[in-house]
Amino acid sequence: MTNQAKSSSSQGSSLFTIIAIFGTALVCYLLYFFVLGYEGNFENNDPVKGHGLNLMGTIYKGGWLVVPILMSCLLMVFIFSIERTITIISAYGSGSVNAFVRKIKVKLLENDINGAIDECDLQKGSVGNVVYAALQKYKQMWNDRSLNKEQKVLAIQKELEEATALELPMLEKNLTVLATLASVSTLFGLLGTVFGMITAFSALATAGTPDPVTLANGISEALINTAFGISASAIAIIAYNIFTSKIDSLTYSIDEVGFTIAQNFSTNYKEGVKETASVL
Repeated sequence: MTNQAKSSSSQGSSLFTIIAIFGTALVCYLLYFFVLGYEGNFENNDPVKGHGLNLMGTIYKGGWLVVPILMSCLLMVFIFSIERTITIISAYGSGSVNAFVRKIKVKLLENDINGAIDECDLQKGSVGNVVYAALQKYKQMWNDRSLNKEQKVLAIQKELEEATALELPMLEKNLTVLATLASVSTLFGLLGTVFGMITAFSALATAGTPDPVTLANGISEALINTAFGISASAIAIIAYNIFTSKIDSLTYSIDEVGFTIAQNFSTNYKEGVKETASVL
């Protein structure tokens, strides 16, 4: 993938992130007021004073200030998890990365650089793209007589670093969103819990018999917000850890095959000697 294509892809991903965040918030507020707040979900068709008759009515009682935000956080966790899953599956390419690395090592041992490049075309994905760039540089350096051996090895290593630097940001993009959601969801859940407890204690503080409806609504608000906050945070943390482990695995594979390419060139290249045509 060219630098221009990667730049366009990055801009498209940024636009997706913005649309996902604001679009999700809008959808969740509409769901809160028009679906959860539907009068049929409440006793006496009264969303304000009536008890919730079902789960939607109970969730509505969590309060308009925090519940839609927590719903947005939970929905965004699912959206960005799906988006990252698709991206990372694409990054792995069309086959097993471990098998691909083994094939590249075999081709290098056979001094078949063109065959290794063909394997990259079949594999694709982030590892395939990085190895392809490194092997093209390998061929270029093999036929270049203007540099010495050490300079050529450094050029190959630099090409590996640059190709990796182009691939990894696309893999890690939006992981910060998941990490932020993991923290923010917990905080908003705690905030909603505090609001609910304030409402509940206000009902207890009234003179005479406490207002049972206000007390129940306050407790419902506290528990619902706590549940939403914990759920969104837990899922975000699990997703974040899974994705980072997958990216670490890809990075290790890139480093492994990159070291093999540089080591193979250093071992086989003899200055002033024209090598076999398979490398050309």
